[in-house]
Amino acid sequence: MSCELKQKERAGIINPIFTCQPCGAQYASIGVKDCIGIVHGGQGCVMFVRLLFSQHFKESFEIASSSLHEDGAVFGALNRVEEAVDVLLMRYPHVKVIPIITTCSTEIIGDDIDGVITKLNKGLLKEKYAGREVHLVPMHTPSFKGSMISGYDVAVEEFVKAFAKKEDVSNEKLNLITGWVNPGDVTALKHLLSEMEVDATVLFEIESFDSPLMPDGNATSHGNTTIADLTGTANAIGTIALNRYEGGKAAEYLQNEFGVPMILGPTPIGIRNTDIFLQNVKKMTGKSIPKSLAFERGIAIDALSDITHMFLAGKKVAIYGNPDLVIGLAEFCLDLEMKPVLLLLGDDNKGYKKDPRIMALKENVDYDMEIITNADFWELENRIKNEGLELDLILGHSKGRYIAIDNNIPMLRVGFPTYDRAGMYRYPVVGYAGAMWLGEQMANTIFTDMEYKKNKEWVLNVW
Repeated sequence: MSCELKQKERAGIINPIFTCQPCGAQYASIGVKDCIGIVHGGQGCVMFVRLLFSQHFKESFEIASSSLHEDGAVFGALNRVEEAVDVLLMRYPHVKVIPIITTCSTEIIGDDIDGVITKLNKGLLKEKYAGREVHLVPMHTPSFKGSMISGYDVAVEEFVKAFAKKEDVSNEKLNLITGWVNPGDVTALKHLLSEMEVDATVLFEIESFDSPLMPDGNATSHGNTTIADLTGTANAIGTIALNRYEGGKAAEYLQNEFGVPMILGPTPIGIRNTDIFLQNVKKMTGKSIPKSLAFERGIAIDALSDITHMFLAGKKVAIYGNPDLVIGLAEFCLDLEMKPVLLLLGDDNKGYKKDPRIMALKENVDYDMEIITNADFWELENRIKNEGLELDLILGHSKGRYIAIDNNIPMLRVGFPTYDRAGMYRYPVVGYAGAMWLGEQMANTIFTDMEYKKNKEWVLNVW
């Protein structure tokens, strides 16, 4: 009986869980107001990522490409970056922030985007766009290392580095770095802070990703984190980064460079971790936790107690997706007396070995649990088909749907991308509201499976 952390034994990937670093940088960039990123690479490096965003949110997002072709791949393509910046500024008069996001091809050929940004700042921006506020931000995200998770982490840090500026007086705000979340999560987090009367800079403010259809036409979705928000991060009373691998670098930078104290995690999934989050907010701001949140907590606990012992306890779960999400979900499942038996982390981040949450799992789990790094979907499928792994539930994004379908295992869609269920991005998985929603959705998913398989479905008549 043990919890074991190990790397996938096979070389190569069969059906990846994650996509590459530029995707994460692009996700961060669409969270900034008046910002359109230029991905320095082939058009597919933008097209397929935008497709993921559009599938997940059912909205349209603006991201540009330098449209690298064969000649650029051989001789260099910095001229494409210069042309792309010029065209973007001409076509979009409102744009103020342009991250230049590299890809595998442009990193391999050695294109110097830092150098071309210096050249553009001294040349094109002064000559053709004099008097216009334009910020070019280099983001090195080669696709041959890391994943979309590390790409997001890099981008958040680069945005903060580009704009954070120390002033003489604190702005009395709290920096909240949410990590890779949904609009519903941001709404839930802002609600918790509002109840505590805490003024916060939320990185990134993405509630507006759920865009309305108005009488005068549909709008392109974008985030609402402003340049002023990013500038003010250096003057905050503290930073809470909810996810260790999705914004942790930016929190560390603000602490090391400007003395802004930081707290890293935990991801507030479930009652226990939400309690810790609120205590951390209290510690940083001095604000008390109001009775209104204690009441919400009580409602969530009551809802979970209705389903835990009878329906969730002992259920075996496999979880895959973003590492902070996977670990948070596993901790929540353990609190509900479930048994997460397989956790799949889709990259080979060396930090997993020293992650205190994983170390706690290894010390405290009293049954067989595997945590696989650099994992792919074959790790899940092979265990089910060939190694006899029995599961009651799968938690993860839509990419794993065929494993659930082929093996007749109930699955709850959680994470990015989710494209085969409607409106999932509106519902939080964080906070007390998220704990209640997650618990009840897991139960409902199991209820449906009981009915289809005629497995003690009569229990639901008398529950």
